[in-house]
Amino acid sequence: MFRFLLLLKLLLFFSFTNNSLSNIEIKYKVNEEIITNLDIENEKRYLVFLRPNLVNLNEKEITQISKNSLIREIIKKEEINKIFKEKKDLEFLNQIKKNLFKFKRVKNEEEFKNLIYRNKIDYDKILEKMKNEALWNELIYRKYSRMVRIDKEKLKQKLIDNLSNNKKFMYNLSELLFEVRNAENLQIKYNNIINYVKEYDFKSASSRFSIASSADKGGQIGWVKETLLSENLNIILNKMSLGEISKPIKYPNGYLILKINDKQEMDQNIDIDKELKELINYETNKQLNQFSLLYFKKLKQNSKINEY
Repeated sequence: MFRFLLLLKLLLFFSFTNNSLSNIEIKYKVNEEIITNLDIENEKRYLVFLRPNLVNLNEKEITQISKNSLIREIIKKEEINKIFKEKKDLEFLNQIKKNLFKFKRVKNEEEFKNLIYRNKIDYDKILEKMKNEALWNELIYRKYSRMVRIDKEKLKQKLIDNLSNNKKFMYNLSELLFEVRNAENLQIKYNNIINYVKEYDFKSASSRFSIASSADKGGQIGWVKETLLSENLNIILNKMSLGEISKPIKYPNGYLILKINDKQEMDQNIDIDKELKELINYETNKQLNQFSLLYFKKLKQNSKINEY
């Protein structure tokens, strides 16, 4: 089986690139799927296309990020294929395209194809990657949505208490969620991340170290209202300045680092019912993200990953 997959991949690369077969090297094998040096090069172009700041990294770092991205994709894809048998016909394909066009600020499919052609990226490949990520989120929702626990009355009371003060703010945040393994030291790991931020930037550090889904966006979360956050996070953020990075915050799946990109005062005319709905959605997504991390970690632990 392994030899067949290797032969098939070699033939495909021979057909679509100008490289000779002698230039193709197997770098990793994830279960029955192989990763070659050309896979990694293609992944680099894809990641830089989505996150241009990665171009500032040195070759070693961007190779490591690309390798991790491919391993993560293969593990997720194997699980997706067990659940979704006809994923190519799913209706959300058009929505995925619209999101891509909006993200890259193009008007239509033709403009987008011209853009990725200039960046030497395969159109079908980038759509397949986006579909798989959307399907992974759908898989997590199907598997864990019934396990989400939301106490609406408690959240409503929390919201009322939060609104008792005069001024409320909203923050434009970036995050980096990292693990500390048994042989690692928290402070040393944190210092390594901060040094990486100083050498490159926070987005690159998130791409390199974060296990959160936001790593695909360089850790960017966007605007979050103070009313949606826990009391502990609000206390921490209230003491931080713009551009400042927090100390590690203990989280269920690791340690969280936050960076404030911007801050502004909220409109004081607040609709409680609307805010409550937002808070419920926020808490639901937070729990689903935690389930997603735990489930992927379990799959990775049960996967065979060999380096060559």
